[in-house]
Formats: sequence, structure tokens, C-alpha cells
Amino acid sequence: MDLVPTPDGSVSSAVPPAAPPTAERPAVTASGAQTPGLKAVDKDTTAGVLFGVGAYGLWGLLPLYFFVLQPAGAVEIVANRVVWSLLFCALLVTVTRAWRVLGAAFRNRSVLGTLTLAAVLIAVNWLTYTYGVTTGQAVETSLGYFINPLVSVLLGVFVLKETLRPLQWAAVGIGFIAVAVLTYSYGKLPWIALTLAVSFGLYGFVKKRVGPKVGAVTGLTVETVVLTPLAAATMIFLGVSGSATLASHGAGHFWLLAASGIITAVPLMFFGASARRLPMTTIGLLQYFAPVLQFIVALAVFQEAMTLERWIGFGVVWLALLVLTVDMLTTARKNSAARRLSLREARTDT
Repeated sequence: MDLVPTPDGSVSSAVPPAAPPTAERPAVTASGAQTPGLKAVDKDTTAGVLFGVGAYGLWGLLPLYFFVLQPAGAVEIVANRVVWSLLFCALLVTVTRAWRVLGAAFRNRSVLGTLTLAAVLIAVNWLTYTYGVTTGQAVETSLGYFINPLVSVLLGVFVLKETLRPLQWAAVGIGFIAVAVLTYSYGKLPWIALTLAVSFGLYGFVKKRVGPKVGAVTGLTVETVVLTPLAAATMIFLGVSGSATLASHGAGHFWLLAASGIITAVPLMFFGASARRLPMTTIGLLQYFAPVLQFIVALAVFQEAMTLERWIGFGVVWLALLVLTVDMLTTARKNSAARRLSLREARTDT
């Protein structure tokens, strides 16, 4: 797949603009003289990695944010996240002068229908993730994002009719073994992890259908608008029933919940900046940073228990991801070599 889904619910095509100057293809000045572009590339790559680490780092530390929002529950947190995100998205659209683009997205029935389905899927994902973290099951939520790449591979096979390479098949097989081991260790199917992985994988697939028609901010804004009526109604219901914590636990708690809009949008912007500067292979490797941080937070901060069986299950998952990563790097290296050979032959012909 050409899209990289992210833990906040956005999906980027990660298609960079025209390739920057390289040592093989130097930059050309206005006068026509060629200047080495290697330093510019290094600087751009460094910035891309920093933006990527910033994005996935913030997503990986998201459980800490949910922790300080106690006693707010998962439903209230997600409802506030949607409503406050809408306000921040409106600000972003205004700053980027993208109201016409947003209006065009709403007028396009195909785009609106696709993004509505995406909104439902990401709502399920957010609710499941927040529920898992706020009920002491953050380890299992991290497992969901570890499994997600394997789900994406399976969607490629069964939905897009893609042909898997041998190492990809091996990774999927190892993944099934991991789920069996973890089911035994938990005494039940790890439904939180599987719901997160499947909902996120389907979300990525649905967003792929809309493709380059809608940018990250526009897509997030449309999805947020779709969810806002239900989210606002939920906030009103919680307030009337006396279950809401937004206005009953002091100004600090209020502003922490209100900050959910910024906390949703900032990593998204970091990710967009990273995706424009880095190849897909690097972005694919960086995405593991988020569940690793979530796993560390669950163990070191929340003090969640890990039995021997669960360690074995996670170990098998990590083995599957290692196999998948080796396949990804090998394929990327072969494709890069093929492109260089093609360029060399084209230069020879001219």
C-alpha cells in the first residue's frame, strides 16, 4: 500500500514533491551552473527524521495525557477530542486558506461518503484505544498497533488482491501464532488489540480510496464535522446526567480536555512535514516508534503486569515485524538499484 496510517487517525500518501538535489543529480542555479546538493539533502532528511520522531513520539506518549485526564472516562475524552479538534481544524483551514477545498470535499458525494465511513472507523479506534488506556490495559493497546502492519498486509491480499512475497507470508503466519499465544496468556481473545488493528487497517484502506483528492487537514476536518453532532450530544448528555468532568474538576482539568484539539493536530502536522521529506521505507520504520513508547509507558509508568506467556506472545509479534521489516528493506534496496540502473541506461542511450 502507498499510504501510511498514523495513530491519530490520519493517513498520508507520503508522496514527496519533486526529488531534491543529490550527489548524482546536483542542483542547478539560475545561471545554469551546477552546485552540489548533498548538504541540502542531508539537512532535509535530518529535519524529516526529527519531525517523524516528534509525531510518533507524541502519539506514543498519548497514554500519559489520558492518565492526567482522570477521572474522565473514554466516552467523555473522545467526545471532547472531536469537538475541540473541530475548533482547531477550523483555525488550521483558515490559516491555510483552504475553505474552498473543504467546501469542494463536502460537495463531492463520493469523497464525503468515503470520509464518513472513515470517521466511523476512527471513532471506533479512538474509543477502543482510550478505553484500553483508561482501564489499565495500555499494554494491549500497544499490541494493537504492533499488529496493525500485519493487518494491512492481509487487507492487501483479500481486498486489493495483491500477491505477497514469501517473507510477507512468513510474517503473517508468525503473526497468527502470536495471536494464539496471546489468547492463551490472556485467557481470552485480545479483543482490544484486534479491534484497534482491524479498525485502523480498514481506516487506512478507506482513506486510500479517497487518495490524493483530500489533504490531511481537509480530511481530518471533514471527519471531525461528521462526528461532531454525536460528540456534542454526548457531551450535553454527560453534563445533564452529572457524569461530565469538563466543568466540575477545576480550570486545569477543563483546559487539559480543551487542549485535545491541539494534541490531535500538532502530531499530524509533524507527520505531514516528515512524509514530505522522507522515503516510504523510513516512514514505515518510524511508525514502530509509537507502540514501543506506549509499551514502555504501560510497564514503567502504569506498572501493568506482564506474565511470561505475554512476553513470549509479544516476542513472537516482534519476530513477525522483524521479518516484515527485512522484506521491506530488501524490496526497497532492489527497487532503488533498479531505478539507478534504469537511469544509467537512459543516460547511455542519450
